[in-house]
Amino acid sequence: MSAPARPPEGGAPSLGEDVARRQESTSVNTLMQQLAPYIGLQSEITMACDPVEAGAVRRHAQATMDENRAYADDNAPCRYATPVAPPLFPSLMFRRAFGAPDPVQMRAQDPHYDGSVTAGSNGLPSLAPLHGYGVLNGGAEIELYRYARHGEQVCTRSRYADIREKEGRKGPMVVVIVENDYSTAAGELLLRVKRTYLWSRK
Repeated sequence: MSAPARPPEGGAPSLGEDVARRQESTSVNTLMQQLAPYIGLQSEITMACDPVEAGAVRRHAQATMDENRAYADDNAPCRYATPVAPPLFPSLMFRRAFGAPDPVQMRAQDPHYDGSVTAGSNGLPSLAPLHGYGVLNGGAEIELYRYARHGEQVCTRSRYADIREKEGRKGPMVVVIVENDYSTAAGELLLRVKRTYLWSRK
């Protein structure tokens, strides 16, 4: 007697698989509904504790091996009217001021806190529906409007630009786009950074 024929690979899913997929789809839909109110939320404007300073610019330029004379605080000829900072320098100016609370110590008792301080979401509320999910860095898009000048004060504001579902190799993921604007104290836009975060079940 011949063995029963096996169903072809890639055929219709079993009843159990179909039920599991429907339950997962319902769960994801509910999650996206919970996340929808976060889209468009933005932080307060935060001012960097220090202005663009020649010594900090020099150390940044040396660390990135980009010692362009336009960054030097001297009389070297350059295409700009005044010495400037490297293009991404404004996004790295937001450090803790003396006497300010330590964010790691503030959340030391939070069981959901993993010890990271996300540079790209200054002042934004955490995404409560995603507690317990794992997150990966999905990259960044950068728009440069002009270079920051030595002595300028820089401020930033963050915004949840978009939150959407995406199907990954291991199931559905949540894609979170955080948009960060870096501007002068007068409100002139210097730099815009759009960071992508990929959240999925652990």
